[in-house]
Amino acid sequence: MLEFLRSYHFVYNVLIVVFSTLITLLCIPSILHVARARHLYDDVGHFRKQHDHGIPRLGGVAIFVSFTITVLLFSIIDKSLPISYLLTACIILFAMGLKDDLSGVNSSTKFMIQFVVAAILVIPGDIRISSMYGVFDIAALPYIPSVILSILVIMLIINSFNLIDGIDGLAATTGIIANSAFAALFIYMNQYELAAISLAMVGAVVGFLRFNITPAKIFMGDTGAMLIGLVSAVMAIKFIELSKVSTVKLPFIYTAPALIVAILIGPVFDTLRVFTIRILNKKSPFDADRNHIHHRMLKMGLTHLQTTFVLGCLNLVSIVMVLVFNNLNNSWLIVLIFLLSISFNGMITYFIRSKKDEALVVRNFSD
Repeated sequence: MLEFLRSYHFVYNVLIVVFSTLITLLCIPSILHVARARHLYDDVGHFRKQHDHGIPRLGGVAIFVSFTITVLLFSIIDKSLPISYLLTACIILFAMGLKDDLSGVNSSTKFMIQFVVAAILVIPGDIRISSMYGVFDIAALPYIPSVILSILVIMLIINSFNLIDGIDGLAATTGIIANSAFAALFIYMNQYELAAISLAMVGAVVGFLRFNITPAKIFMGDTGAMLIGLVSAVMAIKFIELSKVSTVKLPFIYTAPALIVAILIGPVFDTLRVFTIRILNKKSPFDADRNHIHHRMLKMGLTHLQTTFVLGCLNLVSIVMVLVFNNLNNSWLIVLIFLLSISFNGMITYFIRSKKDEALVVRNFSD
């Protein structure tokens, strides 16, 4: 009987991924056709753009349609996750992201909509962090601090995915890694409904990635990046909360906060890094620049594909590190994860400076 149930869940999960992938693959050619007919292209003249020709930014429409249809069609309903609040938040964020991709939205409006979306999930949806697992010597959180922290975490992750969507394949690959990790964790915890939601997002993004790998035919835009960030944030919070009461006593259960940091370290570290630098330079943290890690790796001479591959591998190394050193407490593991990212960023700085020095020597010699 147990083997039958396992087989049933395996087939069910495979169907979810295949179905959501197919919907995205079917949607994107139509979106490309409409974009060409209506000239809905990316702003190639912007200083942050990496391409010299117009590319549609409407891939997020396909991701949203695929994810929503898959979640509804497969009747993924679970008491531990109020799906109505999740889909409400997705629809609001989708509408704002679509307007931003087509005509632009100022940062204050975007920030306010993200706050409303996070508040819907946290307050009526009760999707919030209620314990810190002893990180910073904090255990259980009172309701108000729990609500504030949860809203901030959701907004941080949404913006983090949006900010790493700067080169071909990076945001999509990161989204696939993150939600695949969440799906695997939920399956081990027998939380099949939550795993199905993560897998629906995985399939939707895999279908998109087919058109986003260099040379990219379409971008996901804010619509897709923020949607991936939203779902990833919800899955992260649900994993942290369910780990407290899980009957599946596996080592990673006790290091849930550190594991979440490892899964999301790529976009989160880059966002915290650029925000800190901008504030120290007395600029708005929301001012656009070309100081993201992926931009810096391109300066080293790497291609879009190589940069995405390296950052994806670093993401996986962080996850494996937490699983291997699960005997350490959460605080130490989080410190190790950030030290790994800081060291990697230091290596990039070294190689960029070395390349500049080499170019200077060659120029002086030729003169």
